[in-house]
Amino acid sequence: MNETLLNITYKAIDDKRGEDIVALNMQGISLLADYFIIAEGSSERQVQAIAREIKEKAEEAGYTVRKLEGFDTARWILVDMGDVVAHIFHKDERAYYNLERLWGDAAQLDAPQADNE
Repeated sequence: MNETLLNITYKAIDDKRGEDIVALNMQGISLLADYFIIAEGSSERQVQAIAREIKEKAEEAGYTVRKLEGFDTARWILVDMGDVVAHIFHKDERAYYNLERLWGDAAQLDAPQADNE
């Protein structure tokens, strides 16, 4: 189930041309979520479009988006879906926060395979 939501999230990011997508397995590392998925967009408008797409696709599949933070400024939007949390950064902010390094103990996952491609 968590992997399905992870795949939906990955595909939503990819569909909106999100870049440098990284999925981290947070199981046993963080109590916040089983997976973090981190990506970036090149403009505020693109970052918002990615977050909106994640929300729409997750809800279409029957998942609940618990929280959507940072949408108005679109420098770092957090989409909390419970077991999966997406962090969508503006490209200028990504390196500053460097979540991959912060959560360096987490295993990086391979890109999910799209179901119907």
